[in-house]
Amino acid sequence: MTAFVYGPLTRTDLVRYQGASGDFNPIHHDEPFALSAGMPAPLSLGMLQAGFLATWATDTFGAEAVRSFRVRFAAQVFPGDTVTCDGTVVRQDEDSFDVEMTCTTQDGTVAVYGWATFTTEAAT
Repeated sequence: MTAFVYGPLTRTDLVRYQGASGDFNPIHHDEPFALSAGMPAPLSLGMLQAGFLATWATDTFGAEAVRSFRVRFAAQVFPGDTVTCDGTVVRQDEDSFDVEMTCTTQDGTVAVYGWATFTTEAAT
């Protein structure tokens, strides 16, 4: 399996995702607002990293095979960070398999944990 790597993230990436998602919280694009909230810069949207995990999973195992997908946000990601998404099959039987995934920053910090179940036969 090949890891999915994206970055370094730019502020434009964050703003573009905000537009696509409809989440216009200023902490994700407004420098003074982010600084006043104690952040070193505007904060990436956690769902952007979750989307990267989903991209890795569907590119690897097929979108038609997804049966469940969930994530847990663990650490913040900022412009300038590069994220790597990867995973491991942790259970498999004749009908389905489970994958545990991580989205990590360039320093090895896990930003998002993910879990997914896939069917071994694509839905028809």
